[in-house]
Amino acid sequence: MMTIGEAAAASGVSAKMIRHYEAIGLIRPQRAANGYRAYAEADVAVLRFIRHARDLGFPLETVRRLLALWRDRNRSSAEVKRLALDHVAALEAKAASLRAMAASLRHLAEHCHGDERPDCPILDELEGLERVERA
Repeated sequence: MMTIGEAAAASGVSAKMIRHYEAIGLIRPQRAANGYRAYAEADVAVLRFIRHARDLGFPLETVRRLLALWRDRNRSSAEVKRLALDHVAALEAKAASLRAMAASLRHLAEHCHGDERPDCPILDELEGLERVERA
């Protein structure tokens, strides 16, 4: 059995996040007689799974579903694939949105003189006063 600090070091998940994952029910460590959390290798495996899923940007509710599927040896890989592809679609939509934001800001920056004058189309756009003509 390990302490929370040892589990954090072994899994790459901070002690604060381990406590959070416990609070939301993703992990359920045993409690020692003194009330301290006690982590087994299986708990560390769950923490690594969560970390890898979060590194891929899966939202916590999807991580919860993936954990349930991981634990279920009678699972259908079709559901896992669907969750992964749904996440890919969400990531691609977010990437498109970020590209559009970058293009808008680039356009505004191109129309800002960037000199000592106070006129600034970037600030005007943020304030909502005027729209820079889109080329």
